[in-house]
Amino acid sequence: MKKFYIQNFGCRATQADGAALEGLLEKQGLAAAEGAQAADLVILNTCTVTSSADDDVRKSIHRVHRENPKARILVTGCYAQRAPEELSRIPGVTWVVGNSHKTEIPGLIPRINQAEYHGQILVGDISAATGFLSSPVDDAFGDRTRPNLKIQEGCNNVCTFCIIPSVRGRSRSMTLEQVLGELRGLAANYREIVLTGINLGRWGREAGFRPTDRMRLSDLLRVVLDQTPVERLRISSVEPMDFTDELLELMASSSRIAKHVHAPLQSASDTVLKRMKRRYRSRHYEDRLRRAHGLMPNAAFGADVMTGFPGETAEEFQQTYDFIERLPFTYLHVFTYSERPGTPAVSHAEPVPHQVRKERTRRLRDLAARKNLAFRTAQQGRVLSAVTLDNGKALTENYLPVEMAVPRGSNQLVELMIGGVTSAGLSEAGFLPPVELPQQPSAFPILG
Repeated sequence: MKKFYIQNFGCRATQADGAALEGLLEKQGLAAAEGAQAADLVILNTCTVTSSADDDVRKSIHRVHRENPKARILVTGCYAQRAPEELSRIPGVTWVVGNSHKTEIPGLIPRINQAEYHGQILVGDISAATGFLSSPVDDAFGDRTRPNLKIQEGCNNVCTFCIIPSVRGRSRSMTLEQVLGELRGLAANYREIVLTGINLGRWGREAGFRPTDRMRLSDLLRVVLDQTPVERLRISSVEPMDFTDELLELMASSSRIAKHVHAPLQSASDTVLKRMKRRYRSRHYEDRLRRAHGLMPNAAFGADVMTGFPGETAEEFQQTYDFIERLPFTYLHVFTYSERPGTPAVSHAEPVPHQVRKERTRRLRDLAARKNLAFRTAQQGRVLSAVTLDNGKALTENYLPVEMAVPRGSNQLVELMIGGVTSAGLSEAGFLPPVELPQQPSAFPILG
C-alpha cells in the first residue's frame, strides 16, 4: 500500500481531524493521492449531524467501491462512531474505525494491508477519550490564506437534539503550550488565523487541566496576544453564556481580534429552549448580544438557528422570528431539524411536518438575507480592515467578502474604502464589475 486519499465530510473539526491524519500517514511513508481513483487506501472521515450527511457518506462509499474496486476503504469519524455495524455491512468497506480510535489509524496500516475480512470494526467508549487530532485547515470559504486551528474537542452539554457529545466525547482542550506553538508557526506565514472547537468557549476549563492551570478563553487570548506575533485572530462559534464581559471587552479593545461574534441561538422561544435543554433563555441571549453590540456596533453578529424542533408550534416559531427581526444579527445559519437516532428529541410525540419545517427555514433565511443586505448597505463609505484571499477577493474584519478595485496579492491585511454592495458582499470604491459581452452569432450555419 503506497497511496492514500482522505475525503472529509462536514464541519471544520472533521477537516482538522483529516488534516492531522494526513500528516501522520505521510510520516508512515504513504503518499497522498490526488483522488480516490488513484489511491490504494481511501479514508472517509464522516459527519453524522443530519440524515443527509449520512446519505452523502453511503453514496460516497458506493462510488469509491465502483470506481476503484481494488482500494481498501476505511470509514472513520462521527458516523463510524455512531453506527459502525451499519457501515461495516456496505460492500467495499474494509475497516470501520470510530473517533475513539481515530488516532490509531496510522498503526493499523499493516493490518489493513493484510485484511482478509470485510467490515472489521474498531470502536470504543468515546467518553473515555483524552486526546484528539488537530491540524490547521483551510477556512470555510475554501480559502488557503486563513487557516482554522482546532484547539478544543468534545462537548459536555446535553442538548436533546444533538448527536455530537455521543460521537465526539467530553470536552477536552489543546494545552496552552501546544496552542502557542501552533500559532507561532502559523503566524510566520498567515495574517489571519481562526480559532475553532466543538465547544470553543469551554477551552481550558475541564478536569484535564490542573486547578491552578485552568483558564478561560479570554485568558488564552491575552496570552496569545502577549506571546505570539499573530496579526489577527478570529474567534469561531462560542456558546452565548461563554461570551463573558471580559471576553467581549477584550475583543472590542484589541485591534488584533476580529470584530465578529457568532453565538448559537437555536430558538428564541423559552419553551423550546427548555425542551432542547439549552443552558440559557432568550433574555440571557439578548443580554449578551446587546452587550456585544454596544461594545462593537459595526461587528458581525451571527447565530445558528433550528426550525421544526419537535413540538415547535406556530407561536413558538414566531417568537424566534420576532426576536431575530428586532436584534442586530447580520447573518444566520438556519438548519432544518433532522432526527438523529439515540437523541432524546427523537422520542417526542409531536414531530413537526417536514413541509412546515422547510417553510419556516425559508422564512428565516429570507429574513437573514434582508438583515444582511441592510448591514452591507450600511458599510458604504466606510474604511474596513480586511485580509486578501487567494480568490482575488478580500474578507473584512466584520465578515463580509469584498470585490477589490485593484488586484492585490493574497494573505495581506489591507484597508479598503467600501464603494458599493454586490449580490453577495461589498465592492471597493473604484471597482468596475466585468462587462458581459453579447453573444456573437455563429460564423457557421447550424444545419438541422
